[in-house]
Amino acid sequence: MSTVVINIKTDPEVKVKAQKVASELGFSLSALINGYLNQLIKTKTIHFSTTEEVPSEYMVQALRESEEDRRTGRYKSFKNIDQALDWLNSRSRKFSNGN
Repeated sequence: MSTVVINIKTDPEVKVKAQKVASELGFSLSALINGYLNQLIKTKTIHFSTTEEVPSEYMVQALRESEEDRRTGRYKSFKNIDQALDWLNSRSRKFSNGN
C-alpha cells in the first residue's frame, strides 16, 4: 500500500494535545486522521463541536462513585453476555420475591 504525505498548518499546542489524547486512546495521530478522512469519504458528513464539552455535576458525581466502586472491588465482571444475563435474571427474581 503506497501512502502520501499531507501537510497541514495547526497551532503547535493543538498538535501536542492531540498527540497526547491519541496516545492515551492507543492510537497515533496519523491513524486518527486517516480514520477521520475515511469516515468523511464514507459518510460525506463532518462531525465536530465548536463548544467545549463540560460534564454535568451529576455526571462528575457518577464517575466519582464508579471509580470508588472500581477501587474497592464493588462491581461484577462477566466472561460473556449469557453469564451477565443470568446474573441479572437471578437478581430480578430475588427483587420480585422481596429479598
